[in-house]
Amino acid sequence: MSGKQWSLSGLVRDNAAAFGDRVAITSEAGPVSWRQLDERSNQVAHALAAEGVGPGARVAFLDKNTPEFFDVLMGAGKLGAVMVPVNWRLAPAEMAHIIEDSAATVLVYGAEYSAAVKEIGPDLSHLQRRVLLGPEYEDWLAAQPATDPGYQAQPDDVAIQLYTSGTTGLPKGAMLVNSNFGAILDQVVGPWRLDPSSVSAVAMPLFHIGGSGWALAGMTVGARSVVIREMVPSELIRIFETEQVTNAFLVPAVLQMVCATEGVEKADFGALRAIKYGASPITDEALKRAIATFGCEFIQLYGLTETTGAITQLDGADHDPGGPRSRLLRSVGKPYPWVEIRIVDPDSGEERSAGEVGELWARGPQTMKGYWNKPEDTARVIDAEGWFRTGDAGYRDEDGYIFLTDRIKDMIVSGGENIYPAEVENALASHPAVADVAVIGVPDERWGETPKAMVVLRPGAGSGPDQAASIISFARERLAHYKCPTSVEFIEVLPRNPSGKVLKRELREPYWEGRARRVN
Repeated sequence: MSGKQWSLSGLVRDNAAAFGDRVAITSEAGPVSWRQLDERSNQVAHALAAEGVGPGARVAFLDKNTPEFFDVLMGAGKLGAVMVPVNWRLAPAEMAHIIEDSAATVLVYGAEYSAAVKEIGPDLSHLQRRVLLGPEYEDWLAAQPATDPGYQAQPDDVAIQLYTSGTTGLPKGAMLVNSNFGAILDQVVGPWRLDPSSVSAVAMPLFHIGGSGWALAGMTVGARSVVIREMVPSELIRIFETEQVTNAFLVPAVLQMVCATEGVEKADFGALRAIKYGASPITDEALKRAIATFGCEFIQLYGLTETTGAITQLDGADHDPGGPRSRLLRSVGKPYPWVEIRIVDPDSGEERSAGEVGELWARGPQTMKGYWNKPEDTARVIDAEGWFRTGDAGYRDEDGYIFLTDRIKDMIVSGGENIYPAEVENALASHPAVADVAVIGVPDERWGETPKAMVVLRPGAGSGPDQAASIISFARERLAHYKCPTSVEFIEVLPRNPSGKVLKRELREPYWEGRARRVN
């Protein structure tokens, strides 16, 4: 769509006209052509309109990676409505928060989540229609014409609303508009080695910017997207071989799991051009093994949901493990030309010199419109001049490379998933043995970091392994599994400053000692 204003509806319309019966999506359900995707998204638009959905309305989607995600995403876009992907890893109560907060009136969901949808039904005051993927969904579409509804998308129309954790501990809906996507996707396809002949593996969850944003990048140039429902390492290897995948985005935890899979050394990855990775750090040894295993170019990306994904890139030429420039592997690269980055004192906003650590602030056309119905939270992270406070600390070297060192905020990122400690702490605080608790991120070889609960016990409560297991089990009954602590340490008292704030840096220090990079 180069040279035109990017939009979800324009993307599928233009590609249907340009590529027709060429395959747009491959999955376990079979191929879908660009023409079919255009027609099916038209039918979704009419079906949603029949349910009373119009411009600005929210439509929730709950399932693992599936081609129907794009039917609904683009169908909503053809009405000026907004798709809200729900993180399927969440506990039912957390799913309910997202659906209710977004005020979604229609929910499209997979059979795997029928029990959760039934459980949370009474908590969803806005929801008017539930559509089950499969025969019910197909009948819902079949009742509608495949003609284009004709809505002309605007640059400021919200294309997708992705929920991300924030300072309140509850997920907030980041509103990403058409022009946000246009700013990045029309310009990164070259640096990401994507073109119309590419075969793009869509392996990361589509509720995540690393899943949906990556998929849309390939689609922007008419590449074929291989939608992978679930990340199973042996299956990923098979798909890469049989589909002749040329490009992929994977988080380091997945790269490590694939490299550790039996028989991977016999796999044929000859079609691969480049693998993009990010969302958490990777050790030099793990990266060397991944490069040797896949035998292609590696490109590191750094960004956030609020910045519509990547704002910096460490190019393939900068990957020199074991060589004279190997130090750059600890860098997230340089900002894209259309992105401004400042390194500042987080309190005063004063610019830091090269080599001095400060908070990363970013400004550019990729910055989200704001958080849905949360103007105060939006104002806290985006100032009057458009600078977005990333919450990450780092420095810029003399050559312009950016290095992350720590996190200004307390967010834990485990395997690319955001975990806000306050949410976990609130859940653990109601355990009958817990008097006080703080949750911190500690290093983990597979996931980058995982949550650890530092617990002060009530008098008389036992502090053995059974108690630790009880606390972890208690969390798992109330939170998504990935948010739960993987370990518990019992301590006498939590360190606090004079105002009572827990000194989490002090708690984290013993676990991160000797590591240059303390952010994932």
